[in-house]
Amino acid sequence: MSNPSLLMFDEPSLGLSPKLVGEVFKVVKTINEKGVTVLLVEQNVYEALEISHRAYFLQTGRIVMEGKGQDLPGSDLVRLAFIGL
Repeated sequence: MSNPSLLMFDEPSLGLSPKLVGEVFKVVKTINEKGVTVLLVEQNVYEALEISHRAYFLQTGRIVMEGKGQDLPGSDLVRLAFIGL
């Protein structure tokens, strides 16, 4: 437990204030920058994509889109289905 190679987070921002959400994502990013692989399941799409190297979008248990985190926010599918724009 003291030196993991992988950490998995399931909705770490759920129910938190916006200020705390920002802090949680900073901590997750710092952990990853220290060489720990992070698997993040998160509905807070923009914040998750901002720190992700790779992202997968699931609908009804199937991958409907994947790619580099920074490339996906501009996708029509992401904006329409996941962000509501």
